Amino acid sequence: MKNIGKVIYQHRKNRKLSQIELSEKLAERHILISNAAISAWEKGNSMPSAAALLAVCEILGISDIYTEFIGTNPSDPFRNLNEEGSKKALDYIDLLEKSGEYHKQKADLIDIRPRLMKVSMIRASAGTGNFLAEENFEEMEITDPVPDKADFGVYIDGDSMEPRFHDEQLVWIERTEALEPGDIGLFYLDGCTYIKKYAVNSTGTFLVSLNAKYAPKEVGEFSSFRIFGRVLPETSKM
Repeated sequence: MKNIGKVIYQHRKNRKLSQIELSEKLAERHILISNAAISAWEKGNSMPSAAALLAVCEILGISDIYTEFIGTNPSDPFRNLNEEGSKKALDYIDLLEKSGEYHKQKADLIDIRPRLMKVSMIRASAGTGNFLAEENFEEMEITDPVPDKADFGVYIDGDSMEPRFHDEQLVWIERTEALEPGDIGLFYLDGCTYIKKYAVNSTGTFLVSLNAKYAPKEVGEFSSFRIFGRVLPETSKM
């Protein structure tokens, strides 16, 4: 994979855009990124989110994202054609478009607007019965899609929910005190906070890991247990 920051820097320079100007154009697309953040991308100190990177590519005219950031695109129909052959293929595409017979329906444009969300400063497994206290959260501007029912976000700690959820992944929680068996939720059990699958059967109630190397945790008769919420299926991959 190529250095993302260097690619952005080169295309920005080719377009004769300053970091401030690029920041302003991103703001026009509802992506609020400072020029300092763009500088951090270009220096390799941080990475743009998926939404921000796609917006940058649109602004800078980067149409073949795979080739620009990874290498030769195996799906590129022009990869084995010389300049003359590529021109003939483009001419033919132009004829097909002008014929009007091969137009596909235009999809509605997706308008990704930043959303101010509460994100827990305490990771799942950190352990606190007072997890939902206001002082445990900070508000963050999220540009990636957030499920409509989300009340707050939590970062996964560890690999117990692999392969579905990964260490340090941000997941979104719908606040509720009741779950159905089979739901994945955020729980408090005997001094620790967990993201697990909720299981109820004839032998009792259990919090189950998706990673088979971890044994289920039983919710005993005298356990200190609480349901904080449901993990929503549409989660961020940050």
